[in-house]
Amino acid sequence: MIHLLVLLPLGGALLAWLVPDNRLRPLVLPTIAIPHLLLSLYLIARQTEAVHGGWIYLDPLGKITLLAISSLFAVCAVYAVGYLAYRQDRSNRVLCLGLLVCLAAMSLVTLCQHLGLLWVAVEATTVSMAPLIYFNRNARSIEATWKYLMICSVGIALALLGLLFLAYATHVAHQEATLLLPDLLKAAPGLHRSWLHAAFIFLLVGYGSKMGLAPLHTWKPDAYGEAPGLVGALLAGGLVSCAFLAILRVYQVCLASVVELAFFQNALIVLGLLSMAVAAVFMARQHDFKRMLAYSSVEHVGILAVGLGIGKGALFGVLFHLINNGLTKGVLFLSSGNIHRSYGGKTTEVVQGALTRLPWSGGLFLAGFIAITGSPPFAPFVSEFSIISATFATGNYLVGGLFLLFLAIIFIGMALTVLPMVMGVPRSDLATSDYRDGLLTVGPPLATMLLMLWFGVWPPEMLLQLLRDGAALLEVRP
Repeated sequence: MIHLLVLLPLGGALLAWLVPDNRLRPLVLPTIAIPHLLLSLYLIARQTEAVHGGWIYLDPLGKITLLAISSLFAVCAVYAVGYLAYRQDRSNRVLCLGLLVCLAAMSLVTLCQHLGLLWVAVEATTVSMAPLIYFNRNARSIEATWKYLMICSVGIALALLGLLFLAYATHVAHQEATLLLPDLLKAAPGLHRSWLHAAFIFLLVGYGSKMGLAPLHTWKPDAYGEAPGLVGALLAGGLVSCAFLAILRVYQVCLASVVELAFFQNALIVLGLLSMAVAAVFMARQHDFKRMLAYSSVEHVGILAVGLGIGKGALFGVLFHLINNGLTKGVLFLSSGNIHRSYGGKTTEVVQGALTRLPWSGGLFLAGFIAITGSPPFAPFVSEFSIISATFATGNYLVGGLFLLFLAIIFIGMALTVLPMVMGVPRSDLATSDYRDGLLTVGPPLATMLLMLWFGVWPPEMLLQLLRDGAALLEVRP
């Protein structure tokens, strides 16, 4: 059944391409996404076995990432039916096809135990997302698409060099060259140290560019700003999760190599703090609220990197934050898409008084802001608090102090953008819009927001056990 995680969305992509009606075609998305989510939950809840010579296996880290991706995609798929009903001015065939191909590629990422196949799957997510960024077909969207393709392609090429260096490290150590993760973990202590250093640097930079770690983040503001809201949600929650899983695989090899873990952790902490600092600077007085969400994504990949760099007690919080960040970003991007649709603009000069004009979408955007900035009682507060606590508990007081400082600056910067948007009265010269909040455009982000509240107040034991299993996989040396 594990093959259906990839085959089901690929079959849906073919069906979406064949459906001729522009109004009926979006219904393919939830028709595939909901069974995919149910299948994912079934596989997550049970023990799975490795297939194809160990290349395909769903371990706890893959299960956590699969849960984040499949849940977010199901939310976006239901939302897409309502959203695309307002976008009958252009064909949605490529959009529906690309979304489902991307789901197949992201699902494959979670299953890969061979680092070469993982690289191919991550690259497939890049290629399948590119046409979706260009959905609005204007000058700014084509610029954003090319910037996204060029920077991410350079990054993924560097990651490929890292894989070649890693394989060569096994050859120099007079071992059988391999990129199969279980074999690498066994061979890691005896691998050539210099080639390991080179491999880890190139893999971190390569996959870090896909995540959007500063200074490799420059594609994010344009891509997030110009893509439709549901595409932005999948970029921030899906693509980031896949790239971070690839970095977790590198972390596992570092852990097994005995001597290389501290080198890799220090690099993660530096890049993570740099990402948070860049987000803090560019978040201040940001007038484009979709670009603001892009810098928020830069902040949160920085939080993930810092937590992974701290290791040990922070790992549970890191894996929990991977889920929380993706789902909360889904709420923000989907509700921001509604606001953009109604106002016909995405700057604070145009968008004012969203709570008055769009009570549901405006309220969800405000709630999403409260959640994503780590405020209780939402789940991101729990995961961020876990990371911060572990940072101070391990004696990293300077890192913890900078972490809290950047969080405070970012909170103030986001508030200066979000509060004028949602509060007050809409401008009197604002043009009328045919968009109205409806069940399909409000229901999915509302359900996700309630899920984040549930996870923050009373997370289910099955989720906690899955996170413990994933953290244990990153704490124990093979």
